[in-house]
Parts: sequence; structure tokens; C-alpha cells
Amino acid sequence: MKLLVDADSCPRRLRTIILKAIKNRQIEALFVADRPLSDVEEASRESSVEMVVVPHGDDSADNYLVGRAEEGFLAITRDIPLANRLAQKGVVVLDDRGGVYTAENIGERLSLRNLMSDFREQGLFVEQTKPLSNREIKLFANALDRELTRLLN
Repeated sequence: MKLLVDADSCPRRLRTIILKAIKNRQIEALFVADRPLSDVEEASRESSVEMVVVPHGDDSADNYLVGRAEEGFLAITRDIPLANRLAQKGVVVLDDRGGVYTAENIGERLSLRNLMSDFREQGLFVEQTKPLSNREIKLFANALDRELTRLLN
């Protein structure tokens, strides 16, 4: 079991939770971003955390993560197309609000995402990403703990 993190879009508050879980459970983790993240680099000196910095560009981090994904891994991303690619490889995916996606349920979420993209392109909808609330952070932490427990047992 390995934890894969799309670190480009992962807020620092969630990375803190992830890094604590990795240390407590002594699991391997791969963080991928197009820039170095000081908190992750610091953690990589003390535990089984690997930080990979990929070149800037569309899907470079996504492609790197998909290339290393294996069935039974857990991934964290808010990128729905990436979640779909990972789920198709048998990876369980958590979003930053505690949602859990698998090959069985990602299709519905991807369809909704594509519909909303069409609406935005037509000027019918403006995307507004709300900052993470304390409730959403708790939902994420609980989902992470639940999925790690399930995958490690």
C-alpha cells in the first residue's frame, strides 16, 4: 500500500494531516508537484515520504502519478479527471473534502464535472471554489483515517 498525493492542489493544512498519518502508520507516500514543498521535503528526511518535482505543464504531475499507481494504493487529489484515471487502475481516491472515489462511482462525478465545465464555457455558471472549512478538514481527516485503516487491514 502506498499513498499518492497530487500535491499541486493539496492545501498545506491537509498536507499536515497527511504527513502525520504517514508518520503514525509508517506507510510510504509519494507527493508530486511542479514546485518544491518545504513541509514535504522536510518530512522526507525523516520518513518514507518521497517528494518529486515535475516540470511545469499540463498533466505532468498527473501522468507521473498514474504511471506509478497500482491497485490497492490510496491517492489524494481534487482533480476529477486524474481521479478517474487512478480509479480505473484500482486506486481508491480521496478528494480534499473527504469524498471517496472508486472505479464504481467516479463515472457519475466525472459526468457532473464535465457538465459544469460545459456550463462555464457557455457562460451559464461561474465556478467558485470555497476555502476549506474546519468541518471539511475534519471530513477529510476522517475519510483518510477510514480508508487507510481499510486498506492496511
